[in-house]
Amino acid sequence: MTHRQHPIGTGFTAASTADEVLKGIDLSGTNVVITGGHAGLGLETTRALSRAGASVIAGARGPGRAAAALAGLERVEIDRLDLLDPASIDAFAARFVDSGRPLHVLINNAGGSTAGRVLDARGYESAFAANHLGHFQLTLGLLPGLRAAHGARVVNVSSGAHRICDIRWDDPHFATGFEGHLAYGQSKTANVLFAVELDRRWSGDGIRGYALHPGVVVATTLTHLASAQDDGRSVQGLFDMDQLRAQRLIDDAGRPIIDPDREKKTPEQGAATIVFAAAGPQLAGIGGVYLKNSDVAPLNDTPSVTTMVGGEPVVVTEVAPHPIDPASARRLWELSERLLKA
Repeated sequence: MTHRQHPIGTGFTAASTADEVLKGIDLSGTNVVITGGHAGLGLETTRALSRAGASVIAGARGPGRAAAALAGLERVEIDRLDLLDPASIDAFAARFVDSGRPLHVLINNAGGSTAGRVLDARGYESAFAANHLGHFQLTLGLLPGLRAAHGARVVNVSSGAHRICDIRWDDPHFATGFEGHLAYGQSKTANVLFAVELDRRWSGDGIRGYALHPGVVVATTLTHLASAQDDGRSVQGLFDMDQLRAQRLIDDAGRPIIDPDREKKTPEQGAATIVFAAAGPQLAGIGGVYLKNSDVAPLNDTPSVTTMVGGEPVVVTEVAPHPIDPASARRLWELSERLLKA
């Protein structure tokens, strides 16, 4: 299989921040839609893009909470969006398209996982439904706005977790053998395949697709944990603090350990590759690729999910072969269309 996964030498590093990536780039007049743009990596991405002059619409399931998080940022709007609710997705897309604005950048950022098997109203496994299908439906709905930009980018925030699981073509909703980490890994594989096929189908309209690994940003995990506990939601099986300590992701006091060369990043460093995909001029003429550390990631066809560096386990974050396979990318697009019509 030929592929385009060759680093292009951007000069950025694992320690580069979103503001450093956007330095000198004026995004005035650029319209951005980002899902989950009010929390974690999404919040840092929204902040950086806003500072660079972009107008940002943050889609959020809870607009009130999002408004509090985004207070004080210029040119930032909030609109209700629930990625597990097809009617909510259609309504969000229709409101944007009806506004007549071109959409220069769509960042499919929101994502999550569950400890147990949770289904949406259609009977679809929730990680696959929210992390992939919801974003697939949203992107299709926003296509008129993307075309109107006459040069647009669709950015899918994936993860090195794509290495955990390929698409379970015969059982994508895990009717048998559910494991939370496998379901999450499948959804992250879907994010990459979606970007590959989108670029093939839409690059002729000037719309390019990207997927990326932002890094291991433990601070956002801990924030999500605290928020879930405040809301009374179960987090059993999702966050094992002892495991995080064993992996040297947090110290004995529960504070994140920052070591970007081992993928342990601050939110500002994690958002760097997202804004690089959204606005980096180095990607002009390049699409359908998986990024890491603000560059095109190399291919790593070893089956390992982690490797040992200096006696510590480190997540393997280069792209694996299965999520960039063009035949699988076309197959997932067609499956996704059928699932939305069912």
